[in-house]
Amino acid sequence: MQGAFVFHFHVSPSGDDAWPGTQERPFASLGRARSAAREVAGEVVVHLGGGTYPLTAPLEFAAADSGRTSFQARGYGTPEQEEVVLSGGREITGWREDGGVWVADVGPLDTRQLYVDGRRAERAAIDGLPGTATMTETGYVTDSAAPRDWRSPGDVEFVHRGVYPWTEARCGVAAVSGDDRETVITMAQPAFGWAADLYNSTWEGQTSRGPGLPTRVENDASFLTEPGTFVLDRSRPGRHVLRYLPLPGQRPERTRVVAPVLETLVRATGTRGVSFRGLVFADATWLRPSRPEGFLHYHGSGYHDGGAIDVVTLGEGASVTIPLEAVTIPACVVFDGTSGVEIEGCRFVRLGATALGLSGGGDAVVRGCDFETLSASAIAVTGSHGVLVEDNRIHRAGLDYSGSPGIALLSTRDVTVAHNQITDVPHCGITAGPGAGTRVLRNVVSGSMSVLADGGGVYLSGIQGDSYENGAVVEGNVIKDTRTPYNFALYTDYGAAWVTVESNVVAGADNTAVLQVSPPLENVVYLGNFWDADPLGHDAPPPGVTYEDNMTIADERELDAVTAAIQARAGLLTRRGGAVASERCRSGG
Repeated sequence: MQGAFVFHFHVSPSGDDAWPGTQERPFASLGRARSAAREVAGEVVVHLGGGTYPLTAPLEFAAADSGRTSFQARGYGTPEQEEVVLSGGREITGWREDGGVWVADVGPLDTRQLYVDGRRAERAAIDGLPGTATMTETGYVTDSAAPRDWRSPGDVEFVHRGVYPWTEARCGVAAVSGDDRETVITMAQPAFGWAADLYNSTWEGQTSRGPGLPTRVENDASFLTEPGTFVLDRSRPGRHVLRYLPLPGQRPERTRVVAPVLETLVRATGTRGVSFRGLVFADATWLRPSRPEGFLHYHGSGYHDGGAIDVVTLGEGASVTIPLEAVTIPACVVFDGTSGVEIEGCRFVRLGATALGLSGGGDAVVRGCDFETLSASAIAVTGSHGVLVEDNRIHRAGLDYSGSPGIALLSTRDVTVAHNQITDVPHCGITAGPGAGTRVLRNVVSGSMSVLADGGGVYLSGIQGDSYENGAVVEGNVIKDTRTPYNFALYTDYGAAWVTVESNVVAGADNTAVLQVSPPLENVVYLGNFWDADPLGHDAPPPGVTYEDNMTIADERELDAVTAAIQARAGLLTRRGGAVASERCRSGG
């Protein structure tokens, strides 16, 4: 197995952990390969044979795994590369049919997602609360009797889309009661009480208090009217029942149904020099929103967890309540306090929270990966330095938590986000909170802001350094089709400072950019950008903004012609579809 101090171990779903891990007699599990790598001194390459590796617990890496160790698909970077799936899901069998609905007894299984032949099934839902309803201190009252027919009220979840324009909350129901005159819905605590404290604002003379009426109500068997939707009934502890209304032509014996079970697939803590190449990370969930605490989203990847709140004045007669400390949506693949990590040519799919999270470490590379069908963000980098996020494709993120950005940076230093392609996301494409040395370069963001408002394709907030040298640079990006009203495709917000916004192309937005925000911008330069409409405030830039040599071209074809060189340099370095097959990977560089 040894050659030039490089040790090669092999793993296969048909292997055996009692075997030596050779190509002829491979291990069966990644855990066994990890242990073997710890026992040798030198560089290690673990080759994973094609197939699915079911995980019953997170795959953990610690400081003892540090070194030059790579876990990669067999044949990585060649036409013979095999598909390797690390799955946290459980296949559901034993279906019976009841009135056209498939029913399975799943024991204590808990999940918030379901995938049928690889397709995401939505939770069964109705639009809004039936009848004429009003909010009370403990929940809601409606004149409709329909909620009294909910079969498992304790599993029902209210979705509050647009509590703030950028916010979507989720609160559970505790009980339903009533008489011939009205139905009383008691909401789960502490979520509903927290929501009443958090969601309070005043804007243009209008005052909003509490979460308001739900925009969507999910997860009851009585809602199963749309083919391709499901419900999980947990009313009997340990004896949960899964129901699925099939699409036309689907039959249980010919259909593979997978419920994500694990919340974390891989967790690396304090490791150095570990790489993952050509792997598929799939089928994970996140159960916290189903708890009585609910999911009280505030902004981006952050949500309120019952801590202190504050009132922020946004201008004369305008204010908003915010959490002083927001908690971040967790990731299904976690790197905490790591260094020298490379994630290359991987695919992240069917994940119930943020796909990939890097926190408290540095010197990491995320390159040439595909992210698709995600409940929250694709990539979140928090409190880290020296991270490169390059040449990744992100599509259909934020499917359950609509405020989630495609890529989120917070409290980072010297992080570069370059040449990524982000499409079809419900809020911002790329966000960067306060930090230093952020570079957002030559990305393509299209179809952002498809659900919520007050965001953009690229969004920066807060102080980004202490000079232009270590501040943020947003350059050469192409931002098109920023969909919902009240958006600013290229958005420097909330006291952004030391930012250079240069040579970007913006088209198809409600607003291309905005120069007047609160708190005001300081030391922000807009230079040589191209857009199809003037930014708000361009005719009288505030003292903190330099606005020079920008060009407005209303005609779409002319704008594309003038900016052809910028657009050609933006986006993926290696154009690809489906699985990643990067030229860099093939050359081994």
